[in-house]
Amino acid sequence: MLISPGARRVAGTGLALAVLAACAKIEPPPGAPPDATPPSLVATNPDTLGVYPGFSGDVSFVFSEVIAEGNAPSQGFGTSDLERLIILSPTTRPPVVRWHRNRITVHPREGWQPDRVYRVQLLPGVTDLRNNRSTAAAAVVTFTTGAPRPTRTLSGAVYDWAAGRPGVGALIEARHAGDSLTYRMIADSSGRFSLGPLPAGEYLVSGTLDQNRNLQRDPRETFDSVRLGPDRDTTGTLYAFPHDTVGPRLQSAFVGDSMTATLTFSQPLDPAQQVEPAAVTVRLLPDSTPLPVRSALPPRIDDSLHARVPADTARRAPIDTAAAQRAKGPLTAPERPALSDHLVLRVGAPFRPGGHYVITVHGLRNVAGVAADATGALSVAEPPPPPPPVTDSTGADSSRRSRPGARAPRRPR
Repeated sequence: MLISPGARRVAGTGLALAVLAACAKIEPPPGAPPDATPPSLVATNPDTLGVYPGFSGDVSFVFSEVIAEGNAPSQGFGTSDLERLIILSPTTRPPVVRWHRNRITVHPREGWQPDRVYRVQLLPGVTDLRNNRSTAAAAVVTFTTGAPRPTRTLSGAVYDWAAGRPGVGALIEARHAGDSLTYRMIADSSGRFSLGPLPAGEYLVSGTLDQNRNLQRDPRETFDSVRLGPDRDTTGTLYAFPHDTVGPRLQSAFVGDSMTATLTFSQPLDPAQQVEPAAVTVRLLPDSTPLPVRSALPPRIDDSLHARVPADTARRAPIDTAAAQRAKGPLTAPERPALSDHLVLRVGAPFRPGGHYVITVHGLRNVAGVAADATGALSVAEPPPPPPPVTDSTGADSSRRSRPGARAPRRPR
């Protein structure tokens, strides 16, 4: 069949218009107020707490308008904008997340497994084409593929122990003791969480400060965990702290005054440890002359003991550090002291100006309970030289020449 040139031109024009229409940017009508309403969730599928043996479809979240796909399409690595908004449990692999204009669909990369309880959480942050961001609470779809309906809910809070603040957005993981399946969620802005409904049984619950937001615990990230039996549903406060497998090292030492120095370590220290003066050695180089040690205390305890101490403290008796620590009471939640990586060292004789010392704290424990001998150097600065004497640079008779009416000396001819 022959097509005339005119018909080809009409067909080409129609194709071009179709392409332009597909690429056109959606804009509000002229004169209309800008749309500042974020997209709202209007439906989910399947129904929450439903039992669906042999389920093979997708979990879908339907919105009131077209939503943005994000800067990059989902690639299956869990790093795209939409993938970061989905938490699928109990799988540990990034789920398959797809965009369908006003819908997001989710399914496990390995497929739905029979006789399991699944939990799909959509986090706040979905945006529309005008970049209006939804801040509504997270939406959750929980259903089973044949297992009994779950009824258990675990709750608690996460605290960033080192920083002394709530664990905002902490990653919560609850590993079932029977089948080792792990259910996950994100704590709220106060560090609190309520994870459920979950299958019955014993759980190991952990709270991790997920610094890179990849929804898994990396080796250097801080966490805390507690085991919950079938008859306990609350973790209390989880105090996230670094779990170093080597003991602390002495990183630096600086003189505060002639009788004190501040020691800084590589890790937070065990707040329950009582560092006795006998566990600290200070030796002057090069002949290793020992310097007596009076105390080595965390700053909070040292400050409380020496806030009103007079200047002649060097002649007082050594401090009973055990009594000082006991005076603070038991180290139990929720009154745990703040973590610190410092000790304030007080000696019984002044540091020598220009002297170089070797300091060792024996058996020092980090907050994970790992002990080591922490050794480092301390250098004491020389006192500044005295200022040079002030001399009269104007000469002996400068005042006489500057008197009013004084005659200037004659210049020789």
